[in-house]
Amino acid sequence: MSPGGWLRTVDIVHRTAGPEWGRVRLRYRTNPESPGAPEGLQPAAALLPGVTSARVNPRARSVILAYDPAVTDADRLRAALAALDAPAAASAIATEPVGGRSAVIASAATLLGSGLLPRPLRFPLAMAGAAPLLRHALAEYGSAGVTSHVLEGMAIAISLARADYTAANTTTFMLVLGEHLEESIARRSDHLLKHLLRPSCDEIWVMRGDDEVLVPAAEVVAGDTVVAGAGAVVPVDGTVLAGEAMVNEAAMTGESVSVVKTRGAKVLSGTLVEEGRLSIYAEQVGTGTAAARIAEYVEQSLLAKSQAQLEASRLADRLVPTVLRLAGASYLVSGDWLRAASVLQADYSCALKLATPVAFKSAMYGAGQSGILVKGAGALERLAEADTFVFDKTGTLTTGSLMVTDSVVFDAAYTPEDLIALAASVEEHYFHPLALAVVNAARALDSHHFDHQEVEFIVAHGVASVIDGKRIVVGSRHFVQEDEGIDIEPHRDVVDGLYRQGKTLLYIGYGGVLLGILALKDSVRDNSAATIRRLRALGVKRILLLTGDHMERAAELGEQLGLDAVHAELLPEDKARIIADLGREGARIAFVGDGINDAPALAGAHVGIAMQKGADIARLTADVALLEDDIEKVADAKAIADAAMALIATNYRLTVGVNTGILAAAALGLLSPIATSVLHNGATIGILLNALRRRRPQREGAMPSQTEARHRSRDRA
Repeated sequence: MSPGGWLRTVDIVHRTAGPEWGRVRLRYRTNPESPGAPEGLQPAAALLPGVTSARVNPRARSVILAYDPAVTDADRLRAALAALDAPAAASAIATEPVGGRSAVIASAATLLGSGLLPRPLRFPLAMAGAAPLLRHALAEYGSAGVTSHVLEGMAIAISLARADYTAANTTTFMLVLGEHLEESIARRSDHLLKHLLRPSCDEIWVMRGDDEVLVPAAEVVAGDTVVAGAGAVVPVDGTVLAGEAMVNEAAMTGESVSVVKTRGAKVLSGTLVEEGRLSIYAEQVGTGTAAARIAEYVEQSLLAKSQAQLEASRLADRLVPTVLRLAGASYLVSGDWLRAASVLQADYSCALKLATPVAFKSAMYGAGQSGILVKGAGALERLAEADTFVFDKTGTLTTGSLMVTDSVVFDAAYTPEDLIALAASVEEHYFHPLALAVVNAARALDSHHFDHQEVEFIVAHGVASVIDGKRIVVGSRHFVQEDEGIDIEPHRDVVDGLYRQGKTLLYIGYGGVLLGILALKDSVRDNSAATIRRLRALGVKRILLLTGDHMERAAELGEQLGLDAVHAELLPEDKARIIADLGREGARIAFVGDGINDAPALAGAHVGIAMQKGADIARLTADVALLEDDIEKVADAKAIADAAMALIATNYRLTVGVNTGILAAAALGLLSPIATSVLHNGATIGILLNALRRRRPQREGAMPSQTEARHRSRDRA
C-alpha cells in the first residue's frame, strides 16, 4: 500500500492448507500517519471473501485468518488485507455481526450478573452490553433506513430509557443469541454445499513411453494415460484402458457402495481407488473435470438468488414500516411505552429472508448427495414449475451403449460366433463404442482369440490386420466398399433390412470378400418406463420425445414408454424450434438431453437437464447436470424441487402466521418485551431449522436402501 494509507506492509509469516480448510498468519505494519491502534482490522478481515474466522494480536501486529480454499488462498488474502483502508475498517466495526459466540457469552453474563450489582451500576452495564446492537442499528439506519435491526435497537433504547434493565438485558441476550444461531444455520447450509467440493491433485502419475512419471497436474493434457493406484483420488475424467479396481464414487454420486472398474468403464475425478490399479485415458483434465465443474456450480449456487428468495426479501422489507406503525399506534392508544417496545421486538424479516435461501441450499445439497447437480436456486425453482418434459432418445431414454443383436455370415465355413470372434480379435485394440460392443459380445460367448499381425487404425473408418495370411478389415460401409473394394451388392437385401430396423452396421471383409455383417442396436434403459410413470405422478402434464433417429424406431419407443408425442428425424435447429413453439403455447418445459446437438434445446427450455455421459457443451448449457448415468435421477430431481418449494411455502405461511400472532398479542399488551423476544426468536430459529430439512426422493415400490440409511445416519451426525 502506498505511504499515507492505513497498513504500510502485510507479509505472510506462515501458511498451511488442506482440501477443505486453510490458515495463514500475517504480520502487518501501520503507517505513521495512520491511527495507531487498528481496532477495525479484525472485523474488516472477517468480512473478506472466503474468511471463516479472523483473530488479531495488536501487540505482535499479526493477523490469523482461517479460510475456505475453495474460495480464496493465502496470497489473495494478503493482497486484500493490504488493500484495506481506515474508512473500510471503520465501516466494518459499524456493520460487524453482533451474534458471535463471545458476544452471546458476554450478554448472558450481563443478564445474569446485572441483578447482583448496585442500581447505579446497572445502566452502564446494560448500555455496554447493548452498545454493539445499538451501533449496528444506527449504521443500518444511516445506510438503509428503517430495517428490522433498527426496530430492535429502538426496543432496547425504550427499555433503557424506562430503566427496565432486566428487559433491556434479556432482549439484548435473545437478539444476540438469535442472530448467532441464525448465522450458524445459514453458514451450515453453505457448508453443506461446499462439502460437495473435492480436493484436486497437485501431481499426477502419467505414462511417458514405458515409464510412469510424476508430473504437475497443470501439465496433464487430454489423451494422456493416467495411472491411479490404491488409495489415490482419480485426478481426471476418462475411460479405463487397462487394469481392474474397486472405486468408491460416493464423493461424486452419493453412492457408498464401491463399484468394479475395468477396461471401457468411465471414471470421474474426485472418486477414490480403494483396491487395484487403473490406467485411464484422460478425456477431461484440469478445469474441465467433473470435480472442477462441481466447484464452479457450487460457487454459482451460493451467489444465485431465486425469484422466491427475492420476493420473500422484498416482502420482509415492505413489512418493516408496518411493524413500526403498529408500535406507534399501540403507544398512542394505550400510552404505554412497554407495548411499543414489545411490538418492536417482533418482525418478519429474519425468517423471511433466511429461511428461503437455507431451504434452497439444503435441497441442492440433498440433490448433490443423490447424484444431481443443480446450478442455483433459480434452476430448482424452474424445475418445480415444469409441467412438460421433453426427452432426447439416444443416451437418455436409451442406454447409448450399443449391443450386438445380429451376426450374419455369408460364408458357410464360418459360424456367427466365429464372425464375432474374428472382429473382436482386432477390435480389442481399438478404443471406440462399436469396438467395445463387439469385444463385450465375444466375452459373453467366451469365444476364442484369432492370432493376428499388427493392427492398422484408419481414423473414422475402421481397423485392418492380417489373420492366417489374409487381410481382415472391420469398419464402415464406405471403408469396406470404397476403400477396400469389397463388393456388397449381392447382400443388399440383408443390409437394407437391418438398416430399416434402425440398427448400426459393422462390415467385416476377409480375404477381399464380405465375410459378414454385425448389427448393433441401442437398448432402452430398464428404468425409463418407471421414470415416465413417476413424472406423471409428480404432476407433469405432457412427456414428449425429440430425436434425430428414424421415425420407425422413435415411434416404437414412444409406444413402448407411453409418451404423449414423438418427433423424429430432427436437426438440432428443429429441436430448438419445437421447444420455442411449446414455450409460446405456455408450456413450462424441462428438456433432458446429452449430445452437442441438444445444446440449443437445453438453452431454450425453461430448465435444461444434462445426462451424466453428455457432451461438455450440453452439461455447461444445462441448468441441472446428472452425476450418475441413471435416467430416474430426472424424476428424483423433479421430486426434490417440488419438495423444496412445498417446504418454502410452508415456512412462508408459518413465518407470516406465527409472527402476526405475536405482533397482535404484543400490541394488545398480552406479551411483555421479554416474552415477545423469546417467542419471536424461538419461532425464527424453529423455522430456520425446518428449512434445513431435506427428504431423499423415494422411487416407486422401493424401500429405503442401506445407502440411504447410511446417508441419513451421517446427516443426523
